Amino acid sequence: MSERVDALKAFTQIGFERLERATKDLKEEQLDWKSCKEANTIRWILTHMSQELHVYLPRILSGDKEYKPKGWPEDYVGNPSYSLDKIIGDVEKGRDGLMKRLDKLTGKALAEEIDSWRGKRKREYYLMILISEIIHHEGQIAAILGVEKRMKGD
Repeated sequence: MSERVDALKAFTQIGFERLERATKDLKEEQLDWKSCKEANTIRWILTHMSQELHVYLPRILSGDKEYKPKGWPEDYVGNPSYSLDKIIGDVEKGRDGLMKRLDKLTGKALAEEIDSWRGKRKREYYLMILISEIIHHEGQIAAILGVEKRMKGD
């Protein structure tokens, strides 16, 4: 495995460790809390992240722009019928799948050009964008939880 792939895997692992810390004490009733009507909820953020892990990252890793896992629901993101346990379980399955795929990634595959939403770019470019989403969304969740705590006077 190349040093670039190793660095990508390490960055991914850091993101998941941060996400786990941010969500470890999350309660079901916190999934839909909003500081204002325009804000995203933790439910929306986690389901969006899960979709990135199950749909978009596999598309980039496989190079198949049309990839969609069998049975993946069209209405997954923000769906209020999903419990916290299901959402977290889906994120964990997505994490495990991503880490397994990264274990098989080669430096040559990382350098290959693929065509996706920003045109033809190296696979590494798209992976860095999507993997950075893990840390981005962890920060959003931490911010929401911090604002909720302060607004409730805890």
